[in-house]
Amino acid sequence: MTTPSLAQHAIDSSPSLHYYVVHDDAGEPDGLLAEEFLLAKDYSSAGLVSAYWSRRDGCWRDAAATSRRLRLDAALRAHLVPVGRAAAASLYWNLCGAELPNEAALRACFGELPAQPPPPLRLSGPEATLQCRETRGYRILFVNELTQDGLDALSGAWQMPVTGDLADPEVRVLGAVRRQVSGDAFRWDLRRVAAGAA
Repeated sequence: MTTPSLAQHAIDSSPSLHYYVVHDDAGEPDGLLAEEFLLAKDYSSAGLVSAYWSRRDGCWRDAAATSRRLRLDAALRAHLVPVGRAAAASLYWNLCGAELPNEAALRACFGELPAQPPPPLRLSGPEATLQCRETRGYRILFVNELTQDGLDALSGAWQMPVTGDLADPEVRVLGAVRRQVSGDAFRWDLRRVAAGAA
């Protein structure tokens, strides 16, 4: 029996891509970005691949570098609006008069994928917490500053009491929640990376 590659695992476990409308400097729709996170076996994110189509180029091409830049450049992110596949297909038809390629065809435009997933990024030491056989720490990074509405939504979804003041940029931990599920203990901390950062 062979272990599936990172690419196979990502494709098998991710039924749909994430779509973004890209606007030009005048605010007009100018292209589409289709992204997919590559997942390791424990479903942690192990990579990001994407394809981009613009009216100027008229073809789909690898956009991994663009996707990485988006995570760093707020001005570039301001030109993007997330949409569902149906809205992306409608826009694509309006811009070029063709059907949006299916997701297998879009994935074929992604750049070269790693053959094997990297080891999980361990954010905890090798020692397990008392009464646990294994302890893992993960980070989920959000882009941009969290709004009050976003904090309220997370607080409700996670059933997390908010303990920090969102308006104070020096407050790092905004809330924490703990759960016990089937003998496994989970803890979420909603933490700012730095002042003014997610």
